[in-house]
Amino acid sequence: MPNPGIPLRRLGFLTIGLFDPADPAAGHRATLEIIELGEQLGFDSAWLRHRHLQYGISSPVAVMAAAGQRTSRIELGTAVTPLGWENPLRLAEDLATVDLLSGGRINPGVSVGVPMQYEHLKAALYPDSADVEDFTYARVERLLGFVEGRPASDFAGRQGFEEFSDRVQPHSPGLRARMWYGGGSLRSARWAGAHAMNLLSSSVVFAEPDGPTEFAQIQRDQILAFRAAHPAGSAARVSQGLVVIPTDSATAEQRAKYAAYVDARHPRTAAPQGPRGMLFARDLIGSSAQIAEQLWAHAGFREVDEVAFALPFSFEPADYEQILTDIATRLGPVLGWRPTG
Repeated sequence: MPNPGIPLRRLGFLTIGLFDPADPAAGHRATLEIIELGEQLGFDSAWLRHRHLQYGISSPVAVMAAAGQRTSRIELGTAVTPLGWENPLRLAEDLATVDLLSGGRINPGVSVGVPMQYEHLKAALYPDSADVEDFTYARVERLLGFVEGRPASDFAGRQGFEEFSDRVQPHSPGLRARMWYGGGSLRSARWAGAHAMNLLSSSVVFAEPDGPTEFAQIQRDQILAFRAAHPAGSAARVSQGLVVIPTDSATAEQRAKYAAYVDARHPRTAAPQGPRGMLFARDLIGSSAQIAEQLWAHAGFREVDEVAFALPFSFEPADYEQILTDIATRLGPVLGWRPTG
């Protein structure tokens, strides 16, 4: 058996929050119930995927606000918010507000790049500035500056009966240390480290020209590059997010469904995809002992002590309850984790 290495310190999960367009409220309520279950099971964090013009969570900040009022301890994050859709100043206001209301439990994860399907929606998203919008790292730098409390206006003071601030209000002092970047390349990992962010490394990476083509090695190289660039060095936070499906307490019907899901997704893991060399990790399925053995053999996992395991798409609430329960009560302890609360 591979060397177990460092015990897992923090255990989280990631959900996409799907819904039926004929009844979207039910899907959002189900997401909140999953987060509540996660807290009851002792998970350290729950993360929300961000989906625009799809049947998933388009406003995770709003969902985090609701979840923050239904929970008391579990941390809440986004993995990730694509900043191409956001005004950094307005987003900084929303994040600080929700962070304060939750008692400092928000972990915003962001990324940059041209929005997906941009040619089809740019007239609606940016009708007057679509061709001049900056979708580079500068957009993250703007957000970080506002979160830190850098000036957003050249005026502060009283005007009539109103008092104005030159900085984003409210200000949440601890939020900057909980800002994450969702990176999948060496360039993005180094950039995140140099800007003292935390790193979200998911089940998707980009192969480098003339570099390794094995997922775990690529992920490991990115984590090491991130920490080498980060002021905190080896202490810089990295969270890994693979899809894991423990089957310890699953029914025979559930096991068959899970296996079919994994089989359908397996071909995309065979080789890098597209011009950028996108590479997907294999979904890990089996008993908790079997999954732990695969994780201990994974070069990327061996570099981290916190994870946010991704839940599969399109399963039923009972399936998520079984998977989360097995992760918290079986897989987590095998990996050295102990529940909080």
